[in-house]
Amino acid sequence: MIRNVTRFPDARAEAGASGGGAADDDISLDAGLPDPGEDLQRMPHRQRRGIYLLPNSFTAAALFGGFYAIVMAMGQRYDLAAVAIFAAMELDSLDGRVARLTHTQSEFGAQFDSLADMVSFGAAPALIMYQWSLHGLGKLGWLAAFVYCAGAALRLARFNTNIGAVDKNYFQGLPSPAAAALVAGFIWIMSDADVRGTHVPWVAFAITVFAGVTMVTNVPFYSFKAVSLRRSVPFITLFLIVLLIGLIAYKPPLVLFGLFVVYALSGYAVYAWRRMNGKSASVISTSTDAPDERGLHR
Repeated sequence: MIRNVTRFPDARAEAGASGGGAADDDISLDAGLPDPGEDLQRMPHRQRRGIYLLPNSFTAAALFGGFYAIVMAMGQRYDLAAVAIFAAMELDSLDGRVARLTHTQSEFGAQFDSLADMVSFGAAPALIMYQWSLHGLGKLGWLAAFVYCAGAALRLARFNTNIGAVDKNYFQGLPSPAAAALVAGFIWIMSDADVRGTHVPWVAFAITVFAGVTMVTNVPFYSFKAVSLRRSVPFITLFLIVLLIGLIAYKPPLVLFGLFVVYALSGYAVYAWRRMNGKSASVISTSTDAPDERGLHR
């Protein structure tokens, strides 16, 4: 049987004929075609975009704290769930500072932080409070939990969109970590006192709704961003800090919950003081002349 073989011109065959070492019956199917390797070498290499490990590690740890709190609540370990919320709050306060100190801020880190906050300070406290106490109120219970969860989502969305317009010395509405501390702190106090959530459902309802609504108000809350750790302070300041640490170590649930209750009420005190003195209570620096801005920053 005779096979018809079509021979293509091959540079290697010609080289073989002139002593290049190639056999006469070598068949080349790609002779005369451009080398794809050369085209790939000529293409510009795109720089791969990475993420900063250090600040995002703190954010991931805060996210784990919120997830761990939900798992502990499912196992009816509400005291551990509350502690996990406070741990997530502390980790969340560090990731931004670490990013600024190490100059590793990024858009990815900002978005990751918002999503982690929604889990740790939005969904987790609402689910824990519902599982601990609010489920006994039926529809009103899950409605209160939803008000809190929705308030946290709206608070975070507004914070991201108004980040360049808000006075840095104040927060517009109660920060979601502080709202989560109110909910988790109350659960921690009651668990420490061996009080079941089914015994105080209406108190839990009031705290949950108050925290959720306060997050979406225009009430100004001091941000403590103006406090500089590099400045010198009076000696009494250090003594008060030591005293506060001792009180927290002595009775963590009561002291922490009390501190955040005072902080949550302080915003309303500042709001009332400004209104009584004829000053604007808004922390938004944008103009209120536009039709879509009127009445929004009172």
